[in-house]
Amino acid sequence: MSDSNNNKTVVVAMSGGVDSSVAAVLLHKQGFNVIGVTMRLFPYEDNTASKLNKSCCSLDDVEDARSVCRQIGAKHYFLNFEKEFNEHVINYFVSEYQKGRTPFPCLACNDRLKFDFLLKRAEFLKADYIATGHYATILKNNDKFELIKGEDETKDQSYVLFNLNQKILKKLKLPIGIYPKTKIREIATEFGLINADKPDSQDICFIPDRDYKKYIDKKVKKTEGSIINSSGKILGKHDGIHNFTIGQRKGLGIESDGKPLFVTNIYSDNNNVEVGPSKELMKNNVLMSSVNFISGEKPSDDIKLEAKIRYKSFPASGSLVHLENGDAKFIFDEPQRAITPGQALVFYKENMVLGGGFIEFDKSSNQSISTQAVKLSS
Repeated sequence: MSDSNNNKTVVVAMSGGVDSSVAAVLLHKQGFNVIGVTMRLFPYEDNTASKLNKSCCSLDDVEDARSVCRQIGAKHYFLNFEKEFNEHVINYFVSEYQKGRTPFPCLACNDRLKFDFLLKRAEFLKADYIATGHYATILKNNDKFELIKGEDETKDQSYVLFNLNQKILKKLKLPIGIYPKTKIREIATEFGLINADKPDSQDICFIPDRDYKKYIDKKVKKTEGSIINSSGKILGKHDGIHNFTIGQRKGLGIESDGKPLFVTNIYSDNNNVEVGPSKELMKNNVLMSSVNFISGEKPSDDIKLEAKIRYKSFPASGSLVHLENGDAKFIFDEPQRAITPGQALVFYKENMVLGGGFIEFDKSSNQSISTQAVKLSS
């Protein structure tokens, strides 16, 4: 136990899983006064409660978090975040699909709940720090805080943390990022934690059955449109762009003459979905909005970086170009497959996350196709 951390309080976001539980234990061992916070995201009287037991955020998860806190002598609070989760995560998720984009709700959850609201709660409790069980680490370099990839490449979660800033990093602890997952389970077993062998949650928490289409269908207004090829030729009809995502092959509802077709573009202005062969999914340029630089400073245009276009993709080299309106472009050295609006592009300098932004549909390179499709549809 470190004496330097005595009288320092840290609020730990605890989902009931092994990662956040071990984060709380490690901080306790370091001498911090730990307060566990579990967020209530759903009305548990709803009939989805039993299904949520298979994912996360169930009442069993709450009890697991409470048990760990009890074991280390920490306070535990179960806080109602249903309103905030519905507004900032679920509504965002549905809205993005309705615009023909493919959202990553974990980004919104991290950005607005796990850090923004958690930090406000910590200030209310007069705590010194907040902490989560993410696999990433924070280093202080002179007067700047840097976000570094987690030690375990298979579990690294730095991608979903690209929106952090210096204000949050100054207050944030990520105690498990220096360990591989196997070591985290060993620590949990060593301390006899109730959830030491608990499986990792794999699904989006509010859609545990993975049937996104059924979930979205209940919440959106259907808007019919055409399925076209890259020349604007109409190949079929559809009942809503929310049913499609870039790179999709199955469920297109059209004849392909034996050749595989994939969704290559989605036009929200006229509800047209463009399909084509796999080669039409390959692109070098990515337009980004809401770009965030963790240091608070823009890197130079000529710097060589690596970037990921989705959570599970491999980093690829390229260059960052700043635009006058505050947006940016990333130009990959080699074409990337299925660059998807709504997802995040996160750029790295070796193991350090510099920042990222949300991928946008680049209208400047597709305007002729969209216009032609409108004429053919009329």
